[in-house]
Amino acid sequence: MEAAIEAFFSSPRFAVVGASTDTAKYGYKVFAWYLSHNLPVTGVNPKTPMILEQATVSDLTGLESPGETAVSIITPPAVSLKVLQQAKELGVKMVWCQPGSESSEVLQYAKDNGVTCIANGACVLVDGEKGLRSAGREWKL
Repeated sequence: MEAAIEAFFSSPRFAVVGASTDTAKYGYKVFAWYLSHNLPVTGVNPKTPMILEQATVSDLTGLESPGETAVSIITPPAVSLKVLQQAKELGVKMVWCQPGSESSEVLQYAKDNGVTCIANGACVLVDGEKGLRSAGREWKL
């Protein structure tokens, strides 16, 4: 999994599907984490046009370069599967399913369709710092 996390953080762009304005939700915390590390991130939320003073997009089709974007998913598994299907269509190669967003169906879909999926309890908030270092990305708080 370490190699997948390093590859994930080597991506030139990032997106957080399930980004939220609710500070108690992980969609907010993960999106804020990317911003606090000065990473080029886009929030994805169909109902909220702005989060943390950043414009969001309603789905992955709104991303500038989906094929160059690593995507964090923080949605219920049924939604995660739809996001993964859209990601595959758009050429997204790497996703990170935050704890609770994955299911066996989601993981199998990723495996069957050539999308690298970091999951099984791995969390950007816990594993991200090490991943950034291994990818050689400098950041400042």
